[in-house]
Amino acid sequence: MTSQKTPQTMKPATAAKKLGVYLQATPAEFQDGVVTRDELNEWQTTPPEWLAALRADGPHPKDVVAAKLGVSIAGLARGGVEEALTTAQIEALLADQPDWLVAERASLLDVRKDEKRIREQQAAKREQSNRKPRSSGPFKPQA
Repeated sequence: MTSQKTPQTMKPATAAKKLGVYLQATPAEFQDGVVTRDELNEWQTTPPEWLAALRADGPHPKDVVAAKLGVSIAGLARGGVEEALTTAQIEALLADQPDWLVAERASLLDVRKDEKRIREQQAAKREQSNRKPRSSGPFKPQA
């Protein structure tokens, strides 16, 4: 007697996040149901028409909007962007960059430069500590 495996399922919000789409823009059947791991994998390789359209035209979730604009999610909030944006709205912002977008892009660039500098310093310290001979401790053996 063998037991049948039940398919792994997830909530629509989780599936939407994994698919990179805005949950409220998905079809009602998607929002009201559950998604199996097999369905998710299939949609990632061969997306249905509604998924391809959402990915292309939006509305996009905040993390996707932030990435397309080159800012952080917090930068979106500081800029007053509270709702999901379509691809056309994102392109319009990029074409006519408001002051907040220019400032947030520069800020994110500075943060990334600092993070890179810190990673390089930490790597150099690790490399230097690996080259130092190890002592046997604070006590020296007596002769």
